[in-house]
Amino acid sequence: MRSAFRFVAVCAVCLCASASALAALGGDLSSIQSDQARLRAAVRIMPARQYTVHEMQTPAGTTIRQFVSPSGTVFAVSWQGSAPDLQQLLGDYFNEYMQAASAQPSRRGRGLHIDTGDFVFESGGHMRFVTGRAFLRSKMPSGVRSDQIR
Repeated sequence: MRSAFRFVAVCAVCLCASASALAALGGDLSSIQSDQARLRAAVRIMPARQYTVHEMQTPAGTTIRQFVSPSGTVFAVSWQGSAPDLQQLLGDYFNEYMQAASAQPSRRGRGLHIDTGDFVFESGGHMRFVTGRAFLRSKMPSGVRSDQIR
């Protein structure tokens, strides 16, 4: 019963989230540029040694950070604010997220942590303010640590 409740709750959050499109995890740089234009968001690009962070603010006030490798692949995303559209953010990894989330026991008031080996998802907060991140270990540039993804 609890895992069914958790599955329904996760689906509800995803369906109620903003409809704006964001670059999907594992996607490329061109998808970020298209999304930024569509959102008419103020964009800040922050170069780092092994990757670049593309940061934008959605109309709902959510800050989205997309971490891009030198090869142009989005290897990680993070968010802070209103719940983002996780299906759009996670792209091809959304189904993996849904399966793993529905299999976890209900932990009301606590964050969600999923680690399937390559795909890692962490999120916490409350209905009006959430923080989270997702990344792909196999796509992370050499020398990048998971604690750098915020």
